[in-house]
Amino acid sequence: MSTSALPIIDISGLRSHDPVDQHLVAEQLRQACEQRGFFYITGHGIDPALISSLFAASQRFFDLPMTEKLAVDKKLSRCNRGYEPLRAQTLESGAPPDLKESFYAGAEVAANDARVLAGRFNTGPNQWPETLPDFRAVMQNYYQAAYGLGATIVRGLALSLGVPVSHFDGYLKEAAATLRLLHYPPQPANPEPGEKGCGEHTDFGGVTLLLQDEAGGLQVWDKDLGSWIDAPPVPGAFVVNIGDLFARWTNDRYVSTLHRVINVSGRERYSVPFFFTGNPLHKVECIPTCLDEGELPRYPAVTVEQHQIECYRRTYG
Repeated sequence: MSTSALPIIDISGLRSHDPVDQHLVAEQLRQACEQRGFFYITGHGIDPALISSLFAASQRFFDLPMTEKLAVDKKLSRCNRGYEPLRAQTLESGAPPDLKESFYAGAEVAANDARVLAGRFNTGPNQWPETLPDFRAVMQNYYQAAYGLGATIVRGLALSLGVPVSHFDGYLKEAAATLRLLHYPPQPANPEPGEKGCGEHTDFGGVTLLLQDEAGGLQVWDKDLGSWIDAPPVPGAFVVNIGDLFARWTNDRYVSTLHRVINVSGRERYSVPFFFTGNPLHKVECIPTCLDEGELPRYPAVTVEQHQIECYRRTYG
């Protein structure tokens, strides 16, 4: 197993008013997205105190008795919000179910909102545990911070692709996103064949912003080495990766890379991915700058929502 060679990119230049600063970051993003699809970011501007509160609230939730967690079971939600027990998801085809439990939250959309009544996928009210009064506020504060960071990165990706910074404005308008809390018990001493915390997979959406605690366990497939490399926690940094939607959008010029989690730390592991999905009705078709002369798009046009529904069908079907 190799240690991580993932690049670390200071993205503070994306918030600069100087186009030179913006394009210096964009060029680093381009290289990282073409070569690996995974990178760390610093200079993100999210308050470390909010991140500490987020992890503390996550641990308090997963420490609740099972009856209280099941009171907000995802099965009770029509929009995939709430608690998901251990082994409820199988991300790696042919492997045992994933050894993790999770909690899903998203934008707070009332049940009588027009988008909910229209049946928008993954859109609706959240479920919140009644016995943790501060939990909702922490999650919503972090959601807003991560949402803003996701939009900043998407605009940086526009520059990296040689299109105007406004190119993805339609995608960013009323963009959907999912905040997921994850808890991984230690890997069993005698696991089932192929059993791991999170099976190998690529992410469905646009970009993922990941916070991980100090336990480690995230591994990324390196196609050049033909092996897995570790992506250990870097203090103060997020791990960012490109999802299937952005790979499709760029005609696979930007890479959606396989990754997995094996928690061999001997302790509980907590992580928080934020999946920036985008406007459900936005049409995704190959970006012109991602086509060489004579090259054709590999994928037909699709809406963000159609893409997500198909990905969920494969994973939970």
